[in-house]
Amino acid sequence: MARRRALPPAPRFFVTGTDTGVGKTQASRALLSLMADAGLSPQGFKPYESGCASLRAPADALSLREAARSDLPLDIVCPHRFRAPLAPGIAARRLGREPDWNVTLAAWERVGQGAVVVEGAGGLFVPLDSSHDVIDLISTLGLPVLLVARAGLGTLNHTALSLEALAARNIPVAAVLLSRGSPTRDPSERDNAALIAERHGVRVLGPVPYLLQPVRRHAAFRAALAPLLGMDRARAR
Repeated sequence: MARRRALPPAPRFFVTGTDTGVGKTQASRALLSLMADAGLSPQGFKPYESGCASLRAPADALSLREAARSDLPLDIVCPHRFRAPLAPGIAARRLGREPDWNVTLAAWERVGQGAVVVEGAGGLFVPLDSSHDVIDLISTLGLPVLLVARAGLGTLNHTALSLEALAARNIPVAAVLLSRGSPTRDPSERDNAALIAERHGVRVLGPVPYLLQPVRRHAAFRAALAPLLGMDRARAR
C-alpha cells in the first residue's frame, strides 16, 4: 500500500515587539493574509487590546479577523478590550477589574487548533493582569515568536534584551522582523540586520520600508514575511 504523505505542520506564530508601535499588527495581518492565500484557513487572536475607540469594534482584532478571512465571534478573537491607551493590566486596574486568565485560555482553545497568529500587546513585559505579562502568555501558549523591532538606532539594545528574555524562558524565536516606522533614515540601518543575526544566531527579515499608502505598506510586509512561510517574495506582493 502506498504511504500517505505527511502534511507539514500548520504555521503558528506569536507576534510580539521590542516596544509599542513597531508594526506588530501590520506583521500579523501580513502573515494571516499569506496563510489565507495558501488555503490554510488561519485564525487571528488578539486576546488583549487597549486604546479601543469602540469596545464593540476593537480595530486591531477586527483587522486580524479580516486578514484571516475568518468568521469567528469577536468575543473569541478578542476577549479583553479597554478604552484607555495603556497596558491592559493597567487599564483594567483603573477600572477596578482583573482580566480573567481562564477566559483567555478558553478563547485560545477555540482559536488555536490550526494555522494561527497571536498578537501581543506592546513588549514582553507589558502586564496583562496582576500576575501575568505578555511573556507569560507566550510561554503558556507554546508558540514560536516573531519579534518585530525598529530598523534604526536603538534596535540593537532593545532586540538583544528581548531575545535574552525569550531565551531565558526557552521560547523559540522564528525570526526578527525589522520595520521602518519613519520616513527618516539613519546610518545604523545599514548594519543592524547583520549584527543581530550574527550576535544572536537568529533569522532576520526586512527591513520593511516606510510607505505612507496602506496598500503598499501591507504588500511590503507580505514580501518581507513570505520567506518565513516558505513562499516566494515576488508572488507575495
